[in-house]
Amino acid sequence: MFVRPLALTFAFSLAAVPPATAQTASKATGYDPNEKVCESIPAIGSRLAKKKVCGTRAEWEEKKRLDREAVEQAQRQIGGPCTTVGNKNTGGPSC
Repeated sequence: MFVRPLALTFAFSLAAVPPATAQTASKATGYDPNEKVCESIPAIGSRLAKKKVCGTRAEWEEKKRLDREAVEQAQRQIGGPCTTVGNKNTGGPSC
Protein backbone atom coordinates (compact mmCIF):
# COMPACT_ATOMS: atom_id res chain seq x y z
CA MET A 1 0.00 0.00 0.00
CA PHE A 2 1.33 3.41 -0.96
CA VAL A 3 0.99 6.23 1.61
CA ARG A 4 1.69 9.74 0.54
CA PRO A 5 4.35 11.46 2.65
CA LEU A 6 2.26 14.62 3.00
CA ALA A 7 -0.67 12.75 4.58
CA LEU A 8 1.70 10.90 6.91
CA THR A 9 3.38 14.16 7.95
CA PHE A 10 -0.01 15.74 8.63
CA ALA A 11 -1.09 12.79 10.79
CA PHE A 12 2.08 13.02 12.89
CA SER A 13 1.76 16.80 13.24
CA LEU A 14 -1.77 16.38 14.65
CA ALA A 15 -0.57 13.85 17.20
CA ALA A 16 2.10 16.29 18.44
CA VAL A 17 -0.38 19.07 19.27
CA PRO A 18 -0.96 19.29 23.05
CA PRO A 19 -4.58 19.30 24.26
CA ALA A 20 -6.05 22.79 24.60
CA THR A 21 -7.22 24.05 27.96
CA ALA A 22 -10.73 25.40 28.40
CA GLN A 23 -9.43 28.95 28.62
CA THR A 24 -7.44 28.82 25.38
CA ALA A 25 -10.28 26.98 23.65
CA SER A 26 -12.74 29.71 24.63
CA LYS A 27 -10.36 32.36 23.30
CA ALA A 28 -9.81 30.48 20.06
CA THR A 29 -13.50 29.86 19.37
CA GLY A 30 -14.77 33.12 20.85
CA TYR A 31 -17.10 31.22 23.20
CA ASP A 32 -17.61 32.75 26.64
CA PRO A 33 -20.29 31.05 28.81
CA ASN A 34 -20.76 34.28 30.80
CA GLU A 35 -21.33 36.47 27.75
CA LYS A 36 -24.78 38.06 27.76
CA VAL A 37 -26.86 37.30 24.66
CA CYS A 38 -30.25 38.76 23.79
CA GLU A 39 -32.80 37.23 21.42
CA SER A 40 -36.08 38.52 20.04
CA ILE A 41 -38.77 35.92 20.58
CA PRO A 42 -42.06 36.27 18.67
CA ALA A 43 -45.12 36.61 20.86
CA ILE A 44 -47.65 33.79 20.53
CA GLY A 45 -50.79 34.92 18.70
CA SER A 46 -49.23 37.95 17.06
CA ARG A 47 -47.40 38.33 13.79
CA LEU A 48 -45.70 41.58 14.77
CA ALA A 49 -45.09 41.62 18.52
CA LYS A 50 -41.73 40.37 19.78
CA LYS A 51 -40.29 40.04 23.24
CA LYS A 52 -36.60 40.65 23.93
CA VAL A 53 -35.11 38.04 26.28
CA CYS A 54 -31.54 38.28 27.58
CA GLY A 55 -29.37 35.73 29.37
CA THR A 56 -25.88 34.31 29.46
CA ARG A 57 -24.79 31.66 26.98
CA ALA A 58 -24.78 29.11 29.82
CA GLU A 59 -28.38 30.01 30.72
CA TRP A 60 -29.47 29.66 27.08
CA GLU A 61 -27.82 26.22 26.85
CA GLU A 62 -29.55 25.11 30.07
CA LYS A 63 -32.92 26.34 28.75
CA LYS A 64 -32.43 24.45 25.47
CA ARG A 65 -31.46 21.30 27.41
CA LEU A 66 -34.57 21.54 29.60
CA ASP A 67 -36.80 22.17 26.57
CA ARG A 68 -35.32 19.15 24.79
CA GLU A 69 -35.91 16.96 27.88
CA ALA A 70 -39.54 18.17 28.10
CA VAL A 71 -40.14 17.25 24.46
CA GLU A 72 -38.54 13.82 24.92
CA GLN A 73 -40.66 13.21 28.05
CA ALA A 74 -43.84 14.14 26.18
CA GLN A 75 -42.90 11.85 23.30
CA ARG A 76 -42.28 8.95 25.68
CA GLN A 77 -45.72 9.46 27.26
CA ILE A 78 -47.48 9.35 23.87
CA GLY A 79 -46.68 5.67 23.40
CA GLY A 80 -47.45 4.82 27.04
CA PRO A 81 -49.77 2.13 28.42
CA CYS A 82 -52.90 4.34 28.38
CA THR A 83 -54.76 4.13 25.09
CA THR A 84 -58.33 4.87 24.06
CA VAL A 85 -58.53 1.62 22.08
CA GLY A 86 -58.65 -0.67 25.14
CA ASN A 87 -61.97 0.46 26.68
CA LYS A 88 -64.65 -0.05 24.02
CA ASN A 89 -67.61 0.65 26.33
CA THR A 90 -66.85 4.23 27.30
CA GLY A 91 -64.24 5.25 24.73
CA GLY A 92 -62.05 6.47 27.58
CA PRO A 93 -58.51 5.43 28.39
CA SER A 94 -57.93 1.89 29.61
CA CYS A 95 -55.50 2.57 32.45
